[in-house]
Amino acid sequence: MGSVISHMTDIATETKAVSMKTTGNTILVTGGTGGIGEALALRFHEAGNTVIVAGRRQDRLDAIAKDHPGIEGVVLDVDGEEGVQRFAAEVIARFPKLNVLVNNAGIMRFEDLGRTRDLKDAEDTIATNLLGPIRLTNALVEHLSAQSDAAIVNVTSGLAFVPLVATPTYNATKAAIHSYTVSLREALKGKIEVIELAPPAVQTGLTPGQETREGYMPLPEFIDEVMSLFAKAPTPPEILVERVQFLRHAERDGRFDETVTQLNEFANKARAAQG
Repeated sequence: MGSVISHMTDIATETKAVSMKTTGNTILVTGGTGGIGEALALRFHEAGNTVIVAGRRQDRLDAIAKDHPGIEGVVLDVDGEEGVQRFAAEVIARFPKLNVLVNNAGIMRFEDLGRTRDLKDAEDTIATNLLGPIRLTNALVEHLSAQSDAAIVNVTSGLAFVPLVATPTYNATKAAIHSYTVSLREALKGKIEVIELAPPAVQTGLTPGQETREGYMPLPEFIDEVMSLFAKAPTPPEILVERVQFLRHAERDGRFDETVTQLNEFANKARAAQG
């Protein structure tokens, strides 16, 4: 009995160690000038965290900082290794207490796989969605490892688990980041908490018309549920709102092919309804 109680105590201690601190952090959010990134940044700031938003547009960064005093904006283009290294050095110098990285920056492009085409959209998607988080994590990992309560949050997608045929490279990059996150979590165990946030279809500006697309999850509702999940103790390794569960667990539940059909029919009808 004594050994069982000791084992349970060890588990409780380990569980406590993997709860993400929800206030008093210094948090960097990439892709923070709109959509999910901006909404997360504002909610983290309201919760009592120092927040840095990163994005490509200086005007949007300035507007967010002006409208929300205390939020800082730094220009970031994740497409090049040298630019990421310069950005990381600047952020560490200006915010030495940085302890949380949210890799949120991403683009989503529609592609036609039935014809030979210019692959620029695919290449840009890979550079932003896959190489971007890898580069920035690589540039900041040693700094984060030295901080208390360090965490990395990688934003993927329900489409990492069930693909939308019209956005094949986007799906592939998110699936890759899911796998990368699993490896990162194991590699950094005991040093940095690694969390995956996989949204469903949310009403944002990710694609044209998506802000008002019927059947997509309203952004405020999504963020409310996400923040409640971040507040759980221990913090789930995967932040999954209820609406994304049917995608995340489709293969496990033996309904993958059926879900692929359902997802694509729903998405096609939702886009067609907007003309």
